[in-house]
Amino acid sequence: MMRRQQLQFLFSWLNNKNRKPLIVRGARQVGKSTLVELFAKEYQRKLCNVNLERYPELSSVFSGKDPREILQQVEFLPNANSITEDTILFLDEIQAVPEAIPALRYFYEDMPDFPVISAGSLLEFALADHTFSMPVGRIQYLHMGPMTFSEFLLAIGEERLHDFILQYQAGQKIGEVSHQRLLQLLQSYYFVGGMPESVAVFAESHSYKAVSEVHSSIIETYRDDFPKYAGARNLNRMLNVFNFAARNVGTKIKYSNVSAQDQSVTIKKDIELLAMARVVGKVIHSNCSGLPLQADIKERVFKLLFLDIGLMNAICGLDWRNLSQMDENKVINQGAIAEQFVGQHLQAMLADKPNRELNYWLREGKSSNAELDFVIGLRGNIVPIEVKSGATGTLKSLHQFMGTKNAALAVRFDANLPSQQQIDTVINANKERRSVRYQLLSLPLYLIERLEALIFES
Repeated sequence: MMRRQQLQFLFSWLNNKNRKPLIVRGARQVGKSTLVELFAKEYQRKLCNVNLERYPELSSVFSGKDPREILQQVEFLPNANSITEDTILFLDEIQAVPEAIPALRYFYEDMPDFPVISAGSLLEFALADHTFSMPVGRIQYLHMGPMTFSEFLLAIGEERLHDFILQYQAGQKIGEVSHQRLLQLLQSYYFVGGMPESVAVFAESHSYKAVSEVHSSIIETYRDDFPKYAGARNLNRMLNVFNFAARNVGTKIKYSNVSAQDQSVTIKKDIELLAMARVVGKVIHSNCSGLPLQADIKERVFKLLFLDIGLMNAICGLDWRNLSQMDENKVINQGAIAEQFVGQHLQAMLADKPNRELNYWLREGKSSNAELDFVIGLRGNIVPIEVKSGATGTLKSLHQFMGTKNAALAVRFDANLPSQQQIDTVINANKERRSVRYQLLSLPLYLIERLEALIFES
């Protein structure tokens, strides 16, 4: 599966005179290793691929902290390519030999011209049992998640629609045929998701049944992985937390709802472990009084996103037999699914920004609550985002937010064609009536990847 944005990043990294050793980070099976192999092939570089899960005995070699000695020993591995000036060293599954992580520092300091890429899924867990820390300032990260909707379109041969989405400009008209076709493909993405193996199978077969089989296999792999980061924790309880997270996307988490039998501190730790493994993502409540949003958070108030929308729906029981019989609007109109879709893409959009954590806004009252699905910071602006799964829905919570935070622009994602309008309304705030005026940018869900550009074009 070609991932153009990530390949361009790697190309820029390789040609940067001040480059640092790179760690490609992400959950299991999001395509980290495949990306590096594609990159080496695309730019005609030799790749010395060392899967450290196969060679735990290399721990003593990396402990020596001499990059030249490390390269000499690597060349003696079975089937290893000779290392020359045009070679990229790829340390796959680097968490399996934790000593290799601090050794990256010495490649940076002693052999700055030699390109080193590593990939790891569970780095925090590898470091938890060691006294050393990440070589801060001497490494660079590339964060990877599931394939986005536009990448999905490209993979299944919909190049024109892929280009249309990524080149869409504010005010550009979208024809009804294109709109309906994109909504249909959005439904397919909701089911298939963005895990590369699922997308590859769908691109080849267009069989939802085949995709379901891949989903089952991936889910079992993740469950088998639990012992690798669970330690002495109860695996059945972690599995329950795993399933609960997939089935309760977008819901404020109460530990007692996850498990009535276990203490809150226990469930909290399980969720933190899954978040560290990037199986789930936390969306934390912020008062949104200013930027950065993370300076004004309440860490105890949060909701969850799952790793991938396709895996989420598989765990929730969306069966391929039912999909063919369902109207696409019935699927698109599922609120939790639409929120997962937007959240998953916001995570991808913010992955390499300094403040990449997602936030939302919640005001709980005695008689009524107000909640805004997401609030992000972009280019020094607070951007509130409301997700409406269907074509209609009230905006009471958004009015409350805009009236109390004095923001100028809000974004709504739904199933409608794009539009922009000025909202004039009145809210009750602090026991008094208050006039509220703001600009509302409404976008179809499939334009989520153009969010930042369209905000500043509007």
